[in-house]
Amino acid sequence: MKKYIGILGLLTVAVIWGTGFVATAVALDNYTPFQILAIRFTVAFLILLGMNITKIKTISKKSFKRGSLLGVFLFLAFAFQTVGLQFTTPSKNAFLTAVNVIIVPFLGFLIFKKKIPIKGVVGSFVTLIGIALLSLTSSLGGINLGDMLTLVCAVFFALQIFVTDFFVDEEETWVLMLLQMGSAAALSWLTIFITGEGLPSIKMETVFPVLYLGIASTLIAYFLQTASQKYTTSSQAAVILSTEAFFGMLGSVLLLGEKVSINMLIGSIFIFIGILIVELDIPQFAKKQG
Repeated sequence: MKKYIGILGLLTVAVIWGTGFVATAVALDNYTPFQILAIRFTVAFLILLGMNITKIKTISKKSFKRGSLLGVFLFLAFAFQTVGLQFTTPSKNAFLTAVNVIIVPFLGFLIFKKKIPIKGVVGSFVTLIGIALLSLTSSLGGINLGDMLTLVCAVFFALQIFVTDFFVDEEETWVLMLLQMGSAAALSWLTIFITGEGLPSIKMETVFPVLYLGIASTLIAYFLQTASQKYTTSSQAAVILSTEAFFGMLGSVLLLGEKVSINMLIGSIFIFIGILIVELDIPQFAKKQG
């Protein structure tokens, strides 16, 4: 029963994150990318701060450095993702972000010289085909700016996942979450100040998508992910969470009326297959089915 609860929790996270691409696209009609990030991370940080205010003094300098580093990666990932969404569609943004699952094994090879399994090479090649089908169009003559920025965002999401693995066993979840959100919020406000964008105008009719991103896509989703992964393996979690790309495309079609081309559908399928090849232990899976 706990296993199914974990799977259901991760599927909920995937739905929340998938619809988050739509919420971001809507929010961009009224706010700049960095205003969205500033509000999003600040909302999550303030709620976490209020929940853990009595434990703040227990945070060590080492924990502060670790959480802040994760916050830098998180900020850069969301920054490139949100800015990229200005130049590409929510569905493409969602699928290209999912490529971070493929990048993680290569980080292990580059940093620790860990051997990349053959399924990693095959999965990456299949994913690359998917990216080409999804992003290369005759009208644009190549990968557009939004696609490139989204791929950079996938690298920073991969770094955030990769580095979190080193910290999560030694640090409490609330500490890492609080410091990540706090440093990401600080960097967002600093960027607004440097670029001279000005403070966002908070209005009831325009703030809902940003509040959804801060409360649902950031605070609730990260909490659910952490709790649910106690009952599933990391590989199972990665596969389930990668379905956020599908929910992102579905939400974009249903809520925004986005038209999906045959190339986009085929490219998305290739990317999803590539992720499954990397994350699923096919022989073990087949053995269990037998």
